[in-house]
Amino acid sequence: MRSSPPEGGAAIAGTYITLLQMTEPATTSTPSGESAAELLDDLIRKALVLGADAADALRVGGVSLGVSQRLGKREDLERSETIDVGFRVFIGKRQAIVSSTDTSPAALAELVERAVAMARVVPEDPYCGLADPDLLASVVDDLDLFDVHECDADELYDRAAEAEDAARAHPGITNSEGADASWSVRTVDLATSHGFAGRYQTSSYSVSAAVVAGEGTAMERDYDYAVARHLEDLEDAADVGRRAGERTVKRLNPRKAETSQVPVVFDPRVSGGIVGHFSGALTGPAVARGTSFLKDRKGRQVFPTNVTVTDDPHRARGLASKPFDGEGVSNQRTVLAKSGVLETWILDSASARQLGLKTTGHAGRGASSPPSPSTTNLYMDAGEPTPRDLVADISSGFYVTELIGFGVNPITGDYSRGAAGFWIENGEISRPVSEVTIAGNLKDMFMNLVPANDLKFRYATNAPTLRIDGMTVAGA
Repeated sequence: MRSSPPEGGAAIAGTYITLLQMTEPATTSTPSGESAAELLDDLIRKALVLGADAADALRVGGVSLGVSQRLGKREDLERSETIDVGFRVFIGKRQAIVSSTDTSPAALAELVERAVAMARVVPEDPYCGLADPDLLASVVDDLDLFDVHECDADELYDRAAEAEDAARAHPGITNSEGADASWSVRTVDLATSHGFAGRYQTSSYSVSAAVVAGEGTAMERDYDYAVARHLEDLEDAADVGRRAGERTVKRLNPRKAETSQVPVVFDPRVSGGIVGHFSGALTGPAVARGTSFLKDRKGRQVFPTNVTVTDDPHRARGLASKPFDGEGVSNQRTVLAKSGVLETWILDSASARQLGLKTTGHAGRGASSPPSPSTTNLYMDAGEPTPRDLVADISSGFYVTELIGFGVNPITGDYSRGAAGFWIENGEISRPVSEVTIAGNLKDMFMNLVPANDLKFRYATNAPTLRIDGMTVAGA
């Protein structure tokens, strides 16, 4: 939807895009009573008066409430209300970034002065600058990211109790690390000196549980969690708890695996990591620096022909959805790999200029740092075989349910990570396995990948069950 700017606000930016659906929380106004739009507009005006050529300002306000319980007893209750303001100033090809959590008039006046002073003396960056005005968002979709329901502490404690009780009720569970439940609201305001001012608001609800099975040195631990933008979409707390209990008991009495080269099957809890490694290699700065193992693969086959990878910032109620990117650029669904072919890089304005290209609308932004490329709702399309089909012909292999550490070389694609899960024997998932390492090279892993048909959107990055042949499993 599109509306006029609030009275006195965003006069520089012109059109004001808003996706608010409720009375704004307390964090929307400053101590002086100034609205978020007025605050950002004022910062930009002052910077231009002090000699800045251009500027942009970001304000992120949040309210959150979280609780936890352990062994049936209520423990922590935490509520926070935060405001972060980030301000970026340009003088020629120099930029400076400052941030503050103090929104008093005196603190913000000092913030502007400091930013302009810094921008006069920092080294030049030939690629810095605001986004191309022609690419700025003017009309955006309502992505249904906000639920008006505000949880109170008792409601959250009840949800946490339901999750922990269900987890502890599973036969074999001997202890609990506790359960958590939370609710939060986040409001993002962005304004630039060259034609953009926008706002969107998100809500989030979550529940989790972690329990222990076994005794002494034979104990095992596992967990489960769920998160959603709307309360009605949040998985039942008891179901989350039951899965946590089931997963924990299944891990009892693990064995090590003999070192071998076998097919490895990734459970959906961890398969998204493979997609994440792919997207990480596509970011503009890595490609421009030559530090990506896929830097010369654009337009070439990197997956089998039945694999497609997509990033969709406009997914309704998506956990990482946003109506415009961190520079105010219009964003859209982007196919990163189609029929196995690498289609595009992931770019913000600066990395796009460095590569002589146009931003893909993937700028992410924090209050204390400049924009940088990042994905939103990233996923790999489902394939045709069922998860059962993927393991049916494996005489000896490894089914991964947990990955440990980060052992990926972004320059070469070499992959080596600690893992736990279950051994596959004669087409069946059998005994639990722990303390093993799986290794390969991502270029080879991508080309030997087979997706199952069980894609579900539970996280920001999602993939179905994946089978990758020819990996090395190092154990005892």
